Amino acid sequence: MRYNHLDLNLLAALDVLIEEQSITRAAARLHMTQSATSGVLSRLRAFFDDDLLVKVGHKMQATPYALELAEPVREVLLTIRSSITAKPVFDPSTSTRHFRLVTSDYLITVLFAQVIQLIRQRAPHITFELLVPGDTTGEMLVNGEVDIVILPDHFVFEGHPSQLLFEEEHVCVVCRDNALVGDVLTFEQYVEMGHVSVGFGRNRMLSIEDFFVSQYGFKRRIEVVTSDFNTLPQLIVGTPRIATMHRRLAELAARNLALRIVPTPVKMPVMREFMIWHRSVDRDPMHRWLREQISEISRMVDSPLQQNP
Repeated sequence: MRYNHLDLNLLAALDVLIEEQSITRAAARLHMTQSATSGVLSRLRAFFDDDLLVKVGHKMQATPYALELAEPVREVLLTIRSSITAKPVFDPSTSTRHFRLVTSDYLITVLFAQVIQLIRQRAPHITFELLVPGDTTGEMLVNGEVDIVILPDHFVFEGHPSQLLFEEEHVCVVCRDNALVGDVLTFEQYVEMGHVSVGFGRNRMLSIEDFFVSQYGFKRRIEVVTSDFNTLPQLIVGTPRIATMHRRLAELAARNLALRIVPTPVKMPVMREFMIWHRSVDRDPMHRWLREQISEISRMVDSPLQQNP
């Protein structure tokens, strides 16, 4: 198919060439020979009147114009994939779709494990890949590399659809035999205690540190940093340390570990968990069905905020 003398089949090749910035790697992904891929690049250069990829030392590098083309080309390909090639009629029970989702281990524990069970009954051939949040999560969503991102509201990406799933509050967790902490935790105790926290990404961004700095002008005395929420309670057992964590996860942990839950000494903002997806798949039938299943389970998750007005 051609549009204004551009062979639209070349757009997929252009997308790969810009991403890989290597004829060899692009050829492998496109299942073409290197000479054929070089020929495609020559045709693209002629159409756009730009080198697109240039030799810099021993490597290829995208030109500024190629980098400008990267996002609109990816948008076109995503739209074609979701709107034109997607089948209007679908059957979840026979679908073999593979979905990639970004979400924290906390959400896997309190929400997505149940989603997986439900979908196994209704769509047994659907498969999933669950990825942890990181520095490139936004880029992966924009590039269409993941289907859904489930994260707190401050991670909502402008220009893409989102839906509130549920709200969550924070509590403090201490070892059951911690004699220094009673039923009520004072602010002074909280400041003086050693804390266990969760850090994300290459810069080890701590999960709630910005809140304390902006509201109270202090940083907690962090003694242990872990990479996921589920290990927080385990690192409290047998120590005088404290962790501030999601109520749902804390209640699950307290059933199996020697822990006590106490209210936070300061009022913390309610955390709102959102489901976010690329706008190009908003009307995709199977994608919409998956979002409906996730929403259904999220409504079934008991809200501690509703239980404690």
